[in-house]
Amino acid sequence: MSTPRRKATALILRAKSTTIQTGRPPPPPPKQPRISFSAPILVPVPLLPPAPRGLGGTYWYKPSHHPARAYLSTSAPAKMSSPSAPGPAPSSSSDPPAAPDQTPAPTPAPTIPPLSAREFKEYNRLAEHMDLFHAHFRSTWETLYTSASSGRRAGGLSIRAFINAGLDLVRHLEMHHSIEEQYVFPLLARRMPEFRTGRERPRDIDPPRTTGETEAGEGGEGEKEKKEKENKEKKIAAELLRQHVEIHKGMDGLRDYLQKCQSGETELRMPVLKAQLDTWGAVLWTHLDQEVRTLGAENMRRYWTLDEMRRFRM
Repeated sequence: MSTPRRKATALILRAKSTTIQTGRPPPPPPKQPRISFSAPILVPVPLLPPAPRGLGGTYWYKPSHHPARAYLSTSAPAKMSSPSAPGPAPSSSSDPPAAPDQTPAPTPAPTIPPLSAREFKEYNRLAEHMDLFHAHFRSTWETLYTSASSGRRAGGLSIRAFINAGLDLVRHLEMHHSIEEQYVFPLLARRMPEFRTGRERPRDIDPPRTTGETEAGEGGEGEKEKKEKENKEKKIAAELLRQHVEIHKGMDGLRDYLQKCQSGETELRMPVLKAQLDTWGAVLWTHLDQEVRTLGAENMRRYWTLDEMRRFRM
């Protein structure tokens, strides 16, 4: 008889002898404790492999009854509120649902391609031509103002030559402004509000271009368009035209003083001359720079084509 069979036979005989002696069956062996895994614990894993094809949901690791085994669950976990970012308060059933935001997104401003060197030269032609005249006015003004500030006539000029230089500046500026206001500005004002007097008739203004090269941005109308509309309603001239008026007031005072000095009615005094120049010097220099900048290539391309620029004569 093998050894396992002998052990089993010995146990049976011992149990029988115990029953015979005590009259009671032997006690059953103690039961092993059982562990219930009816509610599995979901443990989130921050870094997971990509989801298999054909399965949806969020993937979580879910431990089984064996601690060394795990499998993937495709059920989405319940959302938990974060203490740092509390969710919105629950709305009552009587509150109406919030209307969606129907504000249209702002339209981006159109981008204008850069000009080539040849195109820039053509568009900038009027500004360069205008700056030649303005350079002469600046040079004469500096001669007068430097002499008036230092008390000595610059360049060794005689009194007669010095007075004539001042009167020539006044005459040349008057003629320059007269040509601009009669011939140049009305032509430019057909499309450019910077040169309008505020008294133009509808037939004197061309319709706006439809190339997208306007200054209107996100709000629709640009600042210049709004200002031009206000000036039109109030019949106010553009800034460059208003500067002409201020400059002419200063020129009238300078011409009257220099003519009195030329006739011998009064003596030429440099402090008096400087005071006369100070009354309109700032607006003159602002005007000379602003007018050239307005006629520059980047501004002119917004209103005129290359063919139209070639037909301009100044």
